[in-house]
Amino acid sequence: QVQLVESGGGLVQAGGSLRLSCAASGSRFMINLMGWYRQAPGKQREWVATITTGGVTNYLASVVGRFTISRDNAKNTVYLQMNSLKSEHTAIYYCYGRGCITNYWGQGTQVTVSS
Repeated sequence: QVQLVESGGGLVQAGGSLRLSCAASGSRFMINLMGWYRQAPGKQREWVATITTGGVTNYLASVVGRFTISRDNAKNTVYLQMNSLKSEHTAIYYCYGRGCITNYWGQGTQVTVSS
């Protein structure tokens, strides 16, 4: 089993920055891709960014140049650096791990951007 624990969410003013962290524990070797999803109030969960074990990244088009995903393999942690935040980025952000058999999710961390 794999456990994903997010941290780093909070309240920030528009134009500010936050860095989310996701620490993986358990059978981490079972994960071959990690990333972030988000769910805004009244909307479906949507994909934000992913990073492979080799460091290849992909982003939702609307966050390119604003968000950066990275990982520290030694710490088994994935990060999402979010800059120039807007109120539309307010959501619960979920860490995601794609496993060989199943997928894993964190409990989510709230990001609220005040205008």
